[in-house]
Amino acid sequence: MEGVNIGQLVYLVALGLAVAFWFVSQNRQSLNKTLQQVMAWVFIFVGVIAVIGLWEDIRSSVVPAPQMTVSGETIEVPRAYDGHYYLPVLVNGEPINFLVDTGASQIVLSAQDAERAGIDPNQLNYFGRALTANGEVRTAPVRLETLTVGPITDQNVSAWVNEGELHKSLLGMDYLHRFSNIQFADGRMILSR
Repeated sequence: MEGVNIGQLVYLVALGLAVAFWFVSQNRQSLNKTLQQVMAWVFIFVGVIAVIGLWEDIRSSVVPAPQMTVSGETIEVPRAYDGHYYLPVLVNGEPINFLVDTGASQIVLSAQDAERAGIDPNQLNYFGRALTANGEVRTAPVRLETLTVGPITDQNVSAWVNEGELHKSLLGMDYLHRFSNIQFADGRMILSR
C-alpha cells in the first residue's frame, strides 16, 4: 500500500472507533435495546438489497406471462420481461416453447425438446456445425412432421437438433420467412400470412 492509502485507512479506523465510542457512551443505559434496533435496521437493509437483487426472478414467477393472441391468420406475441419473444409451438403434436431468434438461420431443437417431439437424439447423425455464442456445436438435420403455431400448420419442416447444451429451442429466420408480414410494435411481434 502507498503511504496515502495507509494514512486514509488509519484515519477511517480512528473515525470508526470514535463513532462507536460515542454511540456506546450515549446509549449506556439502553444499550441492549439500541443494539436490537440497530440489528432490525441491518436486517431491513439486507432484505431490501436481496429483493432488489432478486427482483427479476420474483417478478417473472409472480406476474403471469403475457399470452399469445390469434385472430384469423395473424398471431401477436408479447415481448417477455427479459426482452425476448417466446412462441408456443406444437411440434409433432407436442407443445414446445421456442425463443424467436432473428439471429438464427434455422429451427434448432434442444436434445430434450427433440426427444419430446418423438425424435431420438442418440440415433441422429451430427455432421452439421453451428457457431454459437458458446462456440462451435455439432448439429443433426431432422424433418418435423408438423409444426403448428396458432391456426397455422406446416408439414414436413426441416430443422436441426443441437448436440450441445441449449436451454431453449430456437425459431430462426427459415421459419419466420414463411410469414408474409413480420412487425414489431408496442412490445409485440405480429406475424401474419
